[in-house]
Amino acid sequence: MREIVQIDISGSDKPGITKALTQVLARYDVTVLDIGQSVIHNTLALGLLVELPEEPAGCPVFKELLFSAHELGLDVRFTPVAADAYEDWVAEQGQARHILTLLGREISAAQIAQVAAVVTQNQLNIEQISRVSGRITRRTTGAVDLTRTDIGVAVSANANRPQRPACVQLWLKGPVGDVGTLHASFLELGSQLDVDIAIQEDDIFRRNRRLVCFDMDSTLIQTEVIDELATAAGVGPQVAAITERAMQGELDFSESFRRRMALLEGLPESVLAGIAERLPITDGAERLIGALKQLGYRVAILSGGFTYFAEHLQRRLGIDDVHANQLEFEHGRLTGRVTGRIVDGQRKAELLREIAAREGIRLEQVIAVGDGANDLPMLSIAGLGIAFHAKPLVKEQARHSIATVGLDGILYLIGMRDRDLEALGRV
Repeated sequence: MREIVQIDISGSDKPGITKALTQVLARYDVTVLDIGQSVIHNTLALGLLVELPEEPAGCPVFKELLFSAHELGLDVRFTPVAADAYEDWVAEQGQARHILTLLGREISAAQIAQVAAVVTQNQLNIEQISRVSGRITRRTTGAVDLTRTDIGVAVSANANRPQRPACVQLWLKGPVGDVGTLHASFLELGSQLDVDIAIQEDDIFRRNRRLVCFDMDSTLIQTEVIDELATAAGVGPQVAAITERAMQGELDFSESFRRRMALLEGLPESVLAGIAERLPITDGAERLIGALKQLGYRVAILSGGFTYFAEHLQRRLGIDDVHANQLEFEHGRLTGRVTGRIVDGQRKAELLREIAAREGIRLEQVIAVGDGANDLPMLSIAGLGIAFHAKPLVKEQARHSIATVGLDGILYLIGMRDRDLEALGRV
Protein backbone atom coordinates (compact mmCIF):
# COMPACT_ATOMS: atom_id res chain seq x y z
CA MET A 1 0.00 0.00 0.00
CA ARG A 2 1.31 3.44 -0.86
CA GLU A 3 2.13 5.84 1.93
CA ILE A 4 -0.82 7.91 3.16
CA VAL A 5 -0.25 11.25 4.88
CA GLN A 6 -2.56 13.75 6.57
CA ILE A 7 -1.57 17.34 5.70
CA ASP A 8 -2.92 20.10 7.98
CA ILE A 9 -2.50 23.73 6.90
CA SER A 10 -3.44 26.81 8.91
CA GLY A 11 -2.96 30.55 8.76
CA SER A 12 -4.46 33.73 7.36
CA ASP A 13 -6.84 33.10 4.47
CA LYS A 14 -6.24 34.68 1.10
CA PRO A 15 -7.06 33.89 -2.54
CA GLY A 16 -4.85 31.33 -4.27
CA ILE A 17 -3.87 29.10 -1.34
CA THR A 18 -5.60 25.95 -2.58
CA LYS A 19 -4.31 26.54 -6.08
CA ALA A 20 -0.69 26.94 -5.00
CA LEU A 21 -0.59 23.93 -2.70
CA THR A 22 -2.46 21.49 -4.95
CA GLN A 23 -0.23 22.51 -7.86
CA VAL A 24 2.72 21.27 -5.82
CA LEU A 25 0.96 17.96 -5.17
CA ALA A 26 0.04 17.66 -8.86
CA ARG A 27 3.69 17.92 -9.93
CA TYR A 28 4.42 14.76 -7.92
CA ASP A 29 1.31 12.85 -9.05
CA VAL A 30 -0.17 12.81 -5.53
CA THR A 31 -3.71 11.41 -5.10
CA VAL A 32 -6.11 13.37 -2.87
CA LEU A 33 -8.23 10.93 -0.84
CA ASP A 34 -10.08 13.55 1.20
CA ILE A 35 -10.11 17.31 1.58
CA GLY A 36 -11.84 19.73 3.90
CA GLN A 37 -11.59 23.42 4.66
CA SER A 38 -13.11 25.98 6.99
CA VAL A 39 -12.50 29.70 7.50
CA ILE A 40 -13.37 31.57 10.70
CA HIS A 41 -12.70 35.30 10.79
CA ASN A 42 -10.27 35.06 7.85
CA THR A 43 -8.30 32.26 9.52
CA LEU A 44 -7.94 29.14 7.40
CA ALA A 45 -7.89 25.49 8.44
CA LEU A 46 -7.29 23.20 5.44
CA GLY A 47 -6.83 19.45 5.66
CA LEU A 48 -5.84 16.99 2.95
CA LEU A 49 -5.54 13.22 3.16
CA VAL A 50 -3.17 12.20 0.36
CA GLU A 51 -1.62 9.09 -1.09
CA LEU A 52 1.96 9.45 -2.27
CA PRO A 53 3.20 7.77 -5.49
CA GLU A 54 5.26 4.59 -5.25
CA GLU A 55 8.39 6.38 -6.42
CA PRO A 56 10.57 7.72 -3.57
CA ALA A 57 9.40 11.27 -4.13
CA GLY A 58 8.00 11.94 -0.66
CA CYS A 59 10.79 14.17 0.57
CA PRO A 60 10.72 16.55 -2.42
CA VAL A 61 6.94 16.87 -2.07
CA PHE A 62 7.13 17.79 1.60
CA LYS A 63 10.04 20.15 1.05
CA GLU A 64 8.28 22.02 -1.73
CA LEU A 65 5.02 22.17 0.22
CA LEU A 66 6.84 23.66 3.19
CA PHE A 67 8.48 26.24 0.94
CA SER A 68 5.19 27.23 -0.73
CA ALA A 69 3.41 27.42 2.63
CA HIS A 70 6.14 29.64 4.04
CA GLU A 71 5.76 32.03 1.10
CA LEU A 72 2.02 32.18 1.82
CA GLY A 73 2.52 32.73 5.55
CA LEU A 74 1.02 29.34 6.47
CA ASP A 75 1.87 26.61 8.96
CA VAL A 76 1.96 22.98 7.75
CA ARG A 77 1.94 19.71 9.65
CA PHE A 78 2.42 16.21 8.20
CA THR A 79 1.05 13.10 9.94
CA PRO A 80 1.58 9.57 8.56
CA VAL A 81 -1.56 7.42 8.52
CA ALA A 82 -1.23 3.69 9.12
CA ALA A 83 -2.85 1.33 6.62
CA ASP A 84 -5.17 -0.22 9.21
CA ALA A 85 -6.26 3.20 10.47
CA TYR A 86 -7.05 4.28 6.94
CA GLU A 87 -9.12 1.15 6.20
CA ASP A 88 -11.05 1.59 9.46
CA TRP A 89 -11.88 5.14 8.35
CA VAL A 90 -13.04 3.90 4.94
CA ALA A 91 -15.26 1.26 6.58
CA GLU A 92 -17.15 3.99 8.47
CA GLN A 93 -18.66 5.45 5.31
CA GLY A 94 -22.33 4.78 4.79
CA GLN A 95 -23.03 4.67 8.51
CA ALA A 96 -25.86 6.81 9.84
CA ARG A 97 -24.96 10.37 10.71
CA HIS A 98 -27.00 12.74 12.83
CA ILE A 99 -27.25 16.50 12.84
CA LEU A 100 -27.75 18.32 16.11
CA THR A 101 -29.23 21.80 15.78
CA LEU A 102 -28.69 24.23 18.65
CA LEU A 103 -31.13 27.12 18.42
CA GLY A 104 -31.77 30.10 20.67
CA ARG A 105 -31.86 33.85 21.00
CA GLU A 106 -28.15 33.67 21.67
CA ILE A 107 -25.68 30.85 22.12
CA SER A 108 -22.86 30.82 24.66
CA ALA A 109 -19.76 28.73 25.17
CA ALA A 110 -21.32 27.29 28.33
CA GLN A 111 -24.33 26.04 26.37
CA ILE A 112 -22.16 24.43 23.69
CA ALA A 113 -20.00 22.82 26.40
CA GLN A 114 -22.99 21.18 28.08
CA VAL A 115 -24.43 19.99 24.77
CA ALA A 116 -21.03 18.53 23.87
CA ALA A 117 -20.93 16.77 27.24
CA VAL A 118 -24.20 14.94 26.47
CA VAL A 119 -22.85 14.05 23.02
CA THR A 120 -19.74 12.55 24.63
CA GLN A 121 -21.75 10.69 27.28
CA ASN A 122 -23.63 8.99 24.45
CA GLN A 123 -20.33 7.94 22.84
CA LEU A 124 -20.87 10.12 19.79
CA ASN A 125 -18.17 12.16 18.10
CA ILE A 126 -18.54 15.67 16.69
CA GLU A 127 -17.18 15.63 13.12
CA GLN A 128 -18.09 19.17 12.13
CA ILE A 129 -19.57 22.35 13.62
CA SER A 130 -21.04 25.10 11.50
CA ARG A 131 -22.71 28.42 12.23
CA VAL A 132 -26.02 28.62 10.35
CA SER A 133 -27.27 32.02 11.47
CA GLY A 134 -25.75 35.21 10.06
CA ARG A 135 -22.77 37.20 11.26
CA ILE A 136 -23.40 39.90 13.82
CA THR A 137 -22.09 43.43 14.10
CA ARG A 138 -20.47 44.67 17.31
CA ARG A 139 -20.74 48.33 16.33
CA THR A 140 -22.81 50.84 18.27
CA THR A 141 -23.82 53.91 16.30
CA GLY A 142 -26.02 56.79 17.36
CA ALA A 143 -29.18 55.68 19.10
CA VAL A 144 -28.69 52.05 18.18
CA ASP A 145 -27.52 50.02 21.16
CA LEU A 146 -26.56 46.44 20.34
CA THR A 147 -26.96 43.82 23.03
CA ARG A 148 -24.37 41.16 23.70
CA THR A 149 -24.72 37.85 21.88
CA ASP A 150 -22.25 35.05 21.39
CA ILE A 151 -23.46 33.55 18.13
CA GLY A 152 -26.38 34.90 16.17
CA VAL A 153 -27.87 38.28 15.47
CA ALA A 154 -27.50 41.17 17.88
CA VAL A 155 -30.52 43.15 19.01
CA SER A 156 -30.68 46.93 18.89
CA ALA A 157 -32.59 49.00 21.41
CA ASN A 158 -34.71 50.52 18.66
CA ALA A 159 -34.48 47.67 16.18
CA ASN A 160 -36.64 48.00 13.11
CA ARG A 161 -36.40 44.27 12.48
CA PRO A 162 -37.16 41.45 14.91
CA GLN A 163 -34.24 39.61 16.46
CA ARG A 164 -33.22 36.62 14.38
CA PRO A 165 -32.46 33.28 15.99
CA ALA A 166 -28.91 32.17 16.65
CA CYS A 167 -28.11 28.72 15.35
CA VAL A 168 -25.21 26.30 15.10
CA GLN A 169 -25.24 22.74 13.79
CA LEU A 170 -23.11 19.81 14.89
CA TRP A 171 -22.57 16.78 12.65
CA LEU A 172 -22.36 13.68 14.85
CA LYS A 173 -20.79 10.31 14.09
CA GLY A 174 -21.52 7.08 15.89
CA PRO A 175 -24.41 4.69 16.52
CA VAL A 176 -27.47 6.08 18.29
CA GLY A 177 -29.05 3.23 20.22
CA ASP A 178 -32.27 4.96 21.28
CA VAL A 179 -33.06 8.27 19.60
CA GLY A 180 -36.02 8.79 21.96
CA THR A 181 -33.79 8.61 25.03
CA LEU A 182 -31.26 10.93 23.43
CA HIS A 183 -34.03 13.36 22.52
CA ALA A 184 -35.28 13.31 26.11
CA SER A 185 -31.78 14.12 27.37
CA PHE A 186 -31.49 17.10 25.03
CA LEU A 187 -35.05 18.25 25.83
CA GLU A 188 -34.23 18.38 29.52
CA LEU A 189 -30.91 20.12 28.85
CA GLY A 190 -32.56 22.63 26.50
CA SER A 191 -35.06 23.57 29.19
CA GLN A 192 -32.24 24.16 31.66
CA LEU A 193 -30.21 26.24 29.19
CA ASP A 194 -33.13 28.09 27.55
CA VAL A 195 -32.21 26.83 24.08
CA ASP A 196 -33.78 24.39 21.63
CA ILE A 197 -31.84 21.24 20.76
CA ALA A 198 -32.96 19.02 17.90
CA ILE A 199 -31.30 15.86 16.64
CA GLN A 200 -32.15 14.44 13.22
CA GLU A 201 -30.76 11.70 11.06
CA ASP A 202 -28.83 13.29 8.20
CA ASP A 203 -30.64 11.55 5.37
CA ILE A 204 -32.01 12.54 1.97
CA PHE A 205 -35.44 13.43 3.37
CA ARG A 206 -34.07 16.11 5.69
CA ARG A 207 -32.94 18.02 2.62
CA ASN A 208 -36.09 17.37 0.60
CA ARG A 209 -39.13 18.33 2.67
CA ARG A 210 -42.07 19.36 0.46
CA LEU A 211 -45.16 19.89 2.65
CA VAL A 212 -45.71 21.77 5.92
CA CYS A 213 -48.89 21.32 7.97
CA PHE A 214 -49.59 23.84 10.73
CA ASP A 215 -51.97 23.87 13.61
CA MET A 216 -53.51 27.34 13.81
CA ASP A 217 -54.40 28.35 17.37
CA SER A 218 -51.34 29.03 19.57
CA THR A 219 -49.14 28.00 16.64
CA LEU A 220 -49.67 30.24 13.60
CA ILE A 221 -51.44 32.73 15.83
CA GLN A 222 -50.72 33.63 19.44
CA THR A 223 -54.18 32.99 20.78
CA GLU A 224 -56.97 30.42 20.91
CA VAL A 225 -59.78 31.77 18.72
CA ILE A 226 -62.45 29.93 20.66
CA ASP A 227 -61.30 31.80 23.78
CA GLU A 228 -61.60 35.10 21.88
CA LEU A 229 -65.14 34.18 20.86
CA ALA A 230 -65.92 33.18 24.44
CA THR A 231 -64.70 36.53 25.75
CA ALA A 232 -66.95 38.30 23.27
CA ALA A 233 -69.86 36.08 24.40
CA GLY A 234 -69.17 36.72 28.08
CA VAL A 235 -68.24 33.09 28.86
CA GLY A 236 -64.48 33.43 28.74
CA PRO A 237 -63.50 31.74 32.03
CA GLN A 238 -65.74 28.72 31.45
CA VAL A 239 -64.42 28.11 27.93
CA ALA A 240 -60.79 28.78 28.84
CA ALA A 241 -60.92 26.17 31.58
CA ILE A 242 -62.21 23.53 29.16
CA THR A 243 -59.64 24.56 26.50
CA GLU A 244 -56.73 24.16 28.90
CA ARG A 245 -57.85 20.71 30.02
CA ALA A 246 -58.18 19.62 26.38
CA MET A 247 -54.74 20.92 25.40
CA GLN A 248 -53.19 19.16 28.40
CA GLY A 249 -54.74 15.92 27.21
CA GLU A 250 -57.08 15.62 30.20
CA LEU A 251 -60.25 15.74 28.08
CA ASP A 252 -61.19 14.14 24.78
CA PHE A 253 -60.88 16.91 22.20
CA SER A 254 -64.20 16.30 20.44
CA GLU A 255 -66.19 16.23 23.64
CA SER A 256 -64.48 19.33 25.02
CA PHE A 257 -65.03 21.04 21.67
CA ARG A 258 -68.79 20.40 21.79
CA ARG A 259 -68.97 21.70 25.37
CA ARG A 260 -67.20 24.91 24.46
CA MET A 261 -69.22 25.45 21.30
CA ALA A 262 -72.49 25.09 23.20
CA LEU A 263 -71.47 28.02 25.42
CA LEU A 264 -71.15 30.24 22.30
CA GLU A 265 -74.74 29.86 21.18
CA GLY A 266 -76.29 33.20 20.21
CA LEU A 267 -73.05 35.12 19.52
CA PRO A 268 -73.66 37.57 16.59
CA GLU A 269 -71.82 36.69 13.37
CA SER A 270 -70.73 40.32 13.03
CA VAL A 271 -68.35 39.89 15.98
CA LEU A 272 -66.16 37.43 14.03
CA ALA A 273 -64.81 39.94 11.50
CA GLY A 274 -63.25 42.12 14.19
CA ILE A 275 -61.63 39.13 15.87
CA ALA A 276 -60.19 37.94 12.54
CA GLU A 277 -58.59 41.32 11.86
CA ARG A 278 -56.96 41.37 15.29
CA LEU A 279 -55.47 37.88 15.18
CA PRO A 280 -51.86 38.13 16.48
CA ILE A 281 -49.57 36.39 14.00
CA THR A 282 -46.83 34.36 15.70
CA ASP A 283 -43.30 35.74 15.53
CA GLY A 284 -41.49 34.36 12.50
CA ALA A 285 -44.59 32.95 10.77
CA GLU A 286 -44.53 35.34 7.81
CA ARG A 287 -40.79 34.93 7.33
CA LEU A 288 -41.09 31.14 7.47
CA ILE A 289 -44.08 30.76 5.15
CA GLY A 290 -42.78 33.34 2.69
CA ALA A 291 -39.49 31.46 2.38
CA LEU A 292 -41.19 28.07 2.10
CA LYS A 293 -43.49 29.28 -0.66
CA GLN A 294 -40.57 30.66 -2.63
CA LEU A 295 -38.88 27.28 -2.33
CA GLY A 296 -41.94 25.49 -3.70
CA TYR A 297 -43.30 23.99 -0.49
CA ARG A 298 -47.01 23.32 -0.12
CA VAL A 299 -48.39 24.82 3.08
CA ALA A 300 -51.54 23.71 4.90
CA ILE A 301 -53.51 24.63 8.01
CA LEU A 302 -54.97 21.61 9.83
CA SER A 303 -56.87 23.14 12.71
CA GLY A 304 -59.33 22.21 15.39
CA GLY A 305 -60.38 25.85 15.15
CA PHE A 306 -62.62 27.41 12.54
CA THR A 307 -62.49 27.85 8.77
CA TYR A 308 -63.68 31.47 9.09
CA PHE A 309 -60.39 32.44 10.73
CA ALA A 310 -58.17 29.92 8.96
CA GLU A 311 -59.29 31.29 5.60
CA HIS A 312 -58.46 34.80 6.81
CA LEU A 313 -54.89 33.57 7.47
CA GLN A 314 -54.89 31.77 4.14
CA ARG A 315 -55.45 35.05 2.32
CA ARG A 316 -52.93 36.92 4.43
CA LEU A 317 -50.09 34.37 4.40
CA GLY A 318 -50.60 32.57 1.10
CA ILE A 319 -51.60 29.19 2.58
CA ASP A 320 -52.49 26.49 0.02
CA ASP A 321 -54.87 24.23 1.96
CA VAL A 322 -57.18 24.89 4.87
CA HIS A 323 -59.02 22.25 6.89
CA ALA A 324 -60.87 23.33 10.03
CA ASN A 325 -64.35 23.33 11.57
CA GLN A 326 -67.22 25.08 9.81
CA LEU A 327 -69.28 27.25 12.14
CA GLU A 328 -73.06 27.02 11.88
CA PHE A 329 -75.19 30.18 11.88
CA GLU A 330 -78.92 30.83 12.10
CA HIS A 331 -80.39 34.29 11.70
CA GLY A 332 -76.92 35.84 11.92
CA ARG A 333 -75.99 34.14 15.18
CA LEU A 334 -73.93 31.10 16.19
CA THR A 335 -75.99 28.00 16.90
CA GLY A 336 -73.34 26.54 19.19
CA ARG A 337 -72.61 23.79 16.66
CA VAL A 338 -70.36 23.12 13.66
CA THR A 339 -71.25 21.39 10.43
CA GLY A 340 -69.48 18.25 9.25
CA ARG A 341 -66.91 16.14 11.04
CA ILE A 342 -64.98 17.75 13.89
CA VAL A 343 -61.29 18.19 13.08
CA ASP A 344 -59.72 16.43 16.04
CA GLY A 345 -56.28 14.87 16.38
CA GLN A 346 -57.11 11.77 14.41
CA ARG A 347 -58.68 13.81 11.62
CA LYS A 348 -55.58 16.01 11.40
CA ALA A 349 -53.41 12.94 10.84
CA GLU A 350 -55.83 11.67 8.19
CA LEU A 351 -55.81 15.03 6.40
CA LEU A 352 -52.01 15.15 6.45
CA ARG A 353 -51.88 11.72 4.82
CA GLU A 354 -54.50 12.72 2.24
CA ILE A 355 -52.68 15.91 1.19
CA ALA A 356 -49.34 14.11 0.98
CA ALA A 357 -50.83 11.31 -1.13
CA ARG A 358 -52.60 13.77 -3.43
CA GLU A 359 -49.37 15.71 -3.98
CA GLY A 360 -47.23 12.59 -4.38
CA ILE A 361 -45.19 13.41 -1.26
CA ARG A 362 -43.80 10.81 1.14
CA LEU A 363 -44.59 11.23 4.83
CA GLU A 364 -40.84 11.55 5.46
CA GLN A 365 -40.99 14.77 3.40
CA VAL A 366 -43.73 16.30 5.57
CA ILE A 367 -43.24 18.79 8.41
CA ALA A 368 -46.02 19.08 11.02
CA VAL A 369 -46.13 21.84 13.63
CA GLY A 370 -48.47 22.14 16.60
CA ASP A 371 -48.72 22.85 20.30
CA GLY A 372 -51.54 20.75 21.76
CA ALA A 373 -52.31 17.14 22.57
CA ASN A 374 -54.63 16.96 19.54
CA ASP A 375 -51.59 17.67 17.32
CA LEU A 376 -49.65 14.61 18.47
CA PRO A 377 -51.14 12.20 15.88
CA MET A 378 -49.95 14.34 12.97
CA LEU A 379 -46.62 15.14 14.65
CA SER A 380 -45.95 11.43 15.09
CA ILE A 381 -46.39 10.50 11.41
CA ALA A 382 -44.62 13.48 9.82
CA GLY A 383 -40.96 13.15 8.89
CA LEU A 384 -40.29 16.23 11.00
CA GLY A 385 -42.84 16.69 13.79
CA ILE A 386 -42.27 19.85 15.83
CA ALA A 387 -43.91 20.78 19.12
CA PHE A 388 -43.98 24.59 19.01
CA HIS A 389 -44.06 26.40 22.37
CA ALA A 390 -46.06 23.39 23.40
CA LYS A 391 -47.58 21.97 26.55
CA PRO A 392 -45.25 19.68 28.58
CA LEU A 393 -47.06 16.52 27.47
CA VAL A 394 -46.60 17.43 23.81
CA LYS A 395 -42.93 18.37 24.20
CA GLU A 396 -42.21 15.05 25.86
CA GLN A 397 -43.90 12.98 23.15
CA ALA A 398 -42.92 14.94 20.03
CA ARG A 399 -39.57 14.14 18.42
CA HIS A 400 -38.60 17.81 18.11
CA SER A 401 -39.43 20.95 20.01
CA ILE A 402 -39.03 24.71 19.59
CA ALA A 403 -39.64 26.74 22.72
CA THR A 404 -37.20 29.67 22.70
CA VAL A 405 -37.56 31.29 19.25
CA GLY A 406 -40.25 32.03 16.66
CA LEU A 407 -41.61 29.85 13.90
CA ASP A 408 -38.80 30.87 11.56
CA GLY A 409 -36.51 28.70 13.67
CA ILE A 410 -37.91 25.82 11.60
CA LEU A 411 -35.92 27.10 8.63
CA TYR A 412 -32.70 26.16 10.39
CA LEU A 413 -33.99 22.67 11.19
CA ILE A 414 -34.39 22.03 7.46
CA GLY A 415 -30.84 23.18 6.76
CA MET A 416 -31.43 26.77 5.66
CA ARG A 417 -28.80 29.41 6.38
CA ASP A 418 -29.26 33.13 6.81
CA ARG A 419 -27.35 33.75 3.60
CA ASP A 420 -29.85 31.48 1.77
CA LEU A 421 -32.72 33.47 3.24
CA GLU A 422 -31.02 36.72 2.28
CA ALA A 423 -30.96 35.50 -1.33
CA LEU A 424 -34.72 34.93 -1.03
CA GLY A 425 -35.20 38.40 0.48
CA ARG A 426 -36.37 36.85 3.76
CA VAL A 427 -33.70 37.93 6.27
